[in-house]
Amino acid sequence: MHLLYEEDGEFKVGTVLAQAPASFQVESPHGRRSKVKAAAVLMRFERPGAAELLAAAGKYCAGLDSDFLWQCSGGGEFGFEDLAREYVGREPAPAEAAGVLLKLHSAPIYFHRRGRGRYQAAPEETLKLALASAEKKKRVLERIAGWAARLARFECPPEIASLKDELLYAPDRNKPETKAFELACAQTGLTGARLLERCGLIQDTHAFHLNRFHWEFFPRGTAFPAHEVPEPVQGLALGEAEAFSLDDAETTEIDDAFSLARESADEWRVGIHIAAPALGFAPGSPLDAIARERLSTAYMPGYKVTMLPEDVVQRYSLVAGTERPVVSLYLKVAAGDLSVREHHSRLERVRVAANLRHGELEALNGAFEQGGRAGLAREEELRTLWRLAGALEARRGKPAVNAAVVDYVFRVREGKVRIEPRRRGAPLDKLVSELMILANSTWGKLLAEREVAALYRVQSAGKVRMSVHAEPHEGLALECYAWMSSPLRRYVDLVNQWQLAAVLAGRKPPFARTSEALLAALRAFEVTYARYDEYQRAMEHYWCLRWLHQEGMREASAVVLRENLVRFDGLPLAARVPSLPPLDPGTRVRLAIEGIDLLERSIACVYRETLGAGGAGALPGDEREER
Repeated sequence: MHLLYEEDGEFKVGTVLAQAPASFQVESPHGRRSKVKAAAVLMRFERPGAAELLAAAGKYCAGLDSDFLWQCSGGGEFGFEDLAREYVGREPAPAEAAGVLLKLHSAPIYFHRRGRGRYQAAPEETLKLALASAEKKKRVLERIAGWAARLARFECPPEIASLKDELLYAPDRNKPETKAFELACAQTGLTGARLLERCGLIQDTHAFHLNRFHWEFFPRGTAFPAHEVPEPVQGLALGEAEAFSLDDAETTEIDDAFSLARESADEWRVGIHIAAPALGFAPGSPLDAIARERLSTAYMPGYKVTMLPEDVVQRYSLVAGTERPVVSLYLKVAAGDLSVREHHSRLERVRVAANLRHGELEALNGAFEQGGRAGLAREEELRTLWRLAGALEARRGKPAVNAAVVDYVFRVREGKVRIEPRRRGAPLDKLVSELMILANSTWGKLLAEREVAALYRVQSAGKVRMSVHAEPHEGLALECYAWMSSPLRRYVDLVNQWQLAAVLAGRKPPFARTSEALLAALRAFEVTYARYDEYQRAMEHYWCLRWLHQEGMREASAVVLRENLVRFDGLPLAARVPSLPPLDPGTRVRLAIEGIDLLERSIACVYRETLGAGGAGALPGDEREER
């Protein structure tokens, strides 16, 4: 005797070896033996053999019409053998009964299951809706197949083309267009970007990479919502100092400046002046909402998205020829050993006399180090501030940056890129960074002493993080360190400036240490700032490849960092070279450039020869200057 039974939702057959009151010992056509409960048995039969039954039933099932069976079944519950008997007009053969069972089971739209081997015809209205839905799904599947076939021939249907950016950066996998696109990628073995490139929809690789950033952070565009520009800050005294800033040529958010005056034969008065947007708008205001959403200005070669609207930036930026509200830190500095004798902070307005640019003063770096003169604007003031910066660094006992690492400046104009090296720790860079470190640490300590909440930069065990507690920054050898010097560009600095301004004005600070708004700002800033940094590095990598392509480079020299990873000479670019033999870190090699893929941001290189020993160093960007 043979059995047809159900197990784990599947119909199976087997030959009975032994029988008990509530179960059977059966052997499958493949020789596997198992125990089957009697309740799971749907049919017992002698002929045909167990293996032949399912094949014969499947063939019989293929000839049955679900709609006709539905019409024959009536409205009540029934067993499959009952319907088979009604259908054939006699006692059905095992293959016929099993064929009807398979048909009922495969047509859930027509027949609702009510138990093992038992079914009920779907109500007519329900069936109509289900059939309409099935027909719609069929048409969608046909459309998906058609779109995928055209994409596989590198013809992009307009329905797909209209969703190009969504499909590349934020695909909705419930959409048929997305399913067609992914099916075509699977069929062609191409990535989505490569497939659309073959279809002619990606012609600008830079726009392709930049749009990914926009889709993640600015899906509604980078334009600012309508907003009011705050009125000029009233009631602030005008300070005596005439300030000047020192920035790169591309800097438009000028939020720090300096002043220097001789107080006496043995004493200087040094001023560090930070733009004060916190005096113009308050936490919870519409402008705060804008800044809180963006959290930082995002920088990439030749491109940036500012944290604050341009008209607001211009209201507070320390532009030459204007009087601007600032938070000032004044230092009394001994003219001899350049020690800081005392300091005080205040809210005020300052006259901005000049906006100096690094590129115009580059000669000062060499002149300062060599003790010479360059004859440039404000040279002696800058020399004194540089000497003060050196004294501050020496007293801290740790440099602000690794001077052995070279930074690179990317200048992009009309699709062409220049990549210029810029030595870290050069005198003008050190001047700015050390004075900013001094302001940030001094004001961070002031808030900590007053037990006023702030957002601190903390470094321990080599890891940098944000905290609401004034903990040490080991990398800078400081008791505490709070970013406050860039309130036009970083939300953390703006929050800290609100706190600092309140203390200096004798008001209650807006944020408590346990404030959910403060903690939420900390968490959001850490995540967003890190993602901005990732995109900046990715786009710098892209422009390095673009430069190699632009210059038609076929060979390049590089330094081995580790295993098969090398750093190109003169570029902040690292790449893996599979053909590189085992070499010590620091070894210089020559490479052949076999291919550059700007879409995938990859480069294929082959080892050619060893050039000798060099210095491995670190990749630019491995450590960020703390300012």
